[in-house]
Amino acid sequence: MEEVLVFVPKKTTRIKYVFSLVFKDILKVNCDVTSDLDEFLSSDRAKFVYSDKPHSDDLFFRSSDLLFHRGIENIDTDYVEHEGNNALFPVYDSNSVLPFDVFSAIFYVVSRYEEYQPYVPDRHGRFTAKLSVSHELNFLNKPIVNIWANIVRDIILNKYPDFVFPKRTFKFVPTYDIDSAFAYAQKGLVRSIGGYFMSLKSLNWSEVIQRSRVLFSGFKDPFDTYDLQIEYQRKYNLKPIYFFLFGLYGQFDKNINTRNRTYRFLVKKMGDYAQIGIHPSYYSNENPELLHKEIRNLEEVVNKDITQSRQHFLKLVLPVTYRNLIEEDITDDYSMGYASLPGFRSGICDPYNFYDLDIEAETKLRIHPFAVMDGTLRDYMELTPDEAIEEIKKLIDEVKKVDGTFSSLWHNEPLSDEKRWKGWRKVYEEMLKMATE
Repeated sequence: MEEVLVFVPKKTTRIKYVFSLVFKDILKVNCDVTSDLDEFLSSDRAKFVYSDKPHSDDLFFRSSDLLFHRGIENIDTDYVEHEGNNALFPVYDSNSVLPFDVFSAIFYVVSRYEEYQPYVPDRHGRFTAKLSVSHELNFLNKPIVNIWANIVRDIILNKYPDFVFPKRTFKFVPTYDIDSAFAYAQKGLVRSIGGYFMSLKSLNWSEVIQRSRVLFSGFKDPFDTYDLQIEYQRKYNLKPIYFFLFGLYGQFDKNINTRNRTYRFLVKKMGDYAQIGIHPSYYSNENPELLHKEIRNLEEVVNKDITQSRQHFLKLVLPVTYRNLIEEDITDDYSMGYASLPGFRSGICDPYNFYDLDIEAETKLRIHPFAVMDGTLRDYMELTPDEAIEEIKKLIDEVKKVDGTFSSLWHNEPLSDEKRWKGWRKVYEEMLKMATE
């Protein structure tokens, strides 16, 4: 594997993290960071200087202070336009190959630095998309970190044309959240009576009829779309990941009783076709014991270790949520995305390791960002099915440009193609077609 040599005036954990992310994770080459100027000057490898001043006539990336500091400070999010995109951390140095500190910009976005600052959360305690600098600077819908990494690659290739960066390939990772496995079935007597009462109160006769058909006449539950999902797996050669809500019933946790045999059989069945992860319940963020219990109970059903997760309601509070997951031996989390807007919350479309700013350390928790969720398109943005397809196409095209990983978040309900989700089965299948072409 090829290797790039970088001179920095001082090695820090942030420096080591961001250069490993850019070169090893994204560009797929090694990177050796040194503070020994003599070693750097005597080397004939592909190399560059990352500092506040050039130390040679080699490639020079002008640095700001962010990667040489510790702790969380107020950051001036000034920006400069570069190659059609706004870029953070502008630098004013005619010797610099870029007009902005690309490595600080990458670290700021990927580490979610702004989410450690005070902010006004939404009603679920979440940092929202419209608070983000990515939304403010109009690059939320682009994998900007991958784009910036490719700019660095091209600069190196221009200087060292014989250097070889491995060819990357586009990947698609479909994921499902099972918040409510069935619409009417397996709810139990009390919840079923309550459902009838609510339907009658609102004079929703069609729902009364449909509930009765499912419960008493053997009709298939509208949310029971699992055979269709398996059919999609075979047709498009998919390897999805399922996140099952496995907590107690509550105001925001409406799934089937975890002791229900049919529900447990469903979890086992889907485990035969796909990977299974935990969908921690709404209040598990504030109650680590609850998280522990839910993971253990799900492990009993699938008879294997649970190492993957995605937060219910995407309730992600940094760094608390990730620390709780690490404590429970979760190795991979898929919560990195916004509920209200599609795009790239951490600016990147590929998996990467979580950097805990509070303790200034890279962790082994692997973060898998997703780009789009069904509920975002239908409920938050209020798009029609055709408009949703166009929005998804734009995201897939952006990821394909950087040969990255496109990850989707879907639920079982939209595949019913009924009521509020009429026409949305087509949306999902069109996404599968575009992502697997």
